[in-house]
Amino acid sequence: MLSLDSLRSFGANVDEGLNRCMKKEDFYFRLIKIAVNDKSFDNLKAALDGGDFKAAFEAAHALKGVMGNLALTPIYEPTAELTDLLRPQKPVEYKELLGKIISKTDELKAIIE
Repeated sequence: MLSLDSLRSFGANVDEGLNRCMKKEDFYFRLIKIAVNDKSFDNLKAALDGGDFKAAFEAAHALKGVMGNLALTPIYEPTAELTDLLRPQKPVEYKELLGKIISKTDELKAIIE
């Protein structure tokens, strides 16, 4: 169940996320629910699978911003690392980082449900 405690246990910086949401817990939760279903996750995976590293960078960069703004650190950190690797828009070894992103996003979705 989504709560401040469950988000803290997940590793989110709840105080930072709440501050960005004007300390409105319901607003913060609503944004998190939207964020975990962001189309950029699918775009990132599709771009990487297709070898489109420009599109992959753009999707990773978008996700980095969303996850950073919501202080969802366990998703933000590997996304930020992947964004940096993709910045040159050349082939990189991405599977481990993508796996972490997907795993942590699935973990957060389970908390929400």
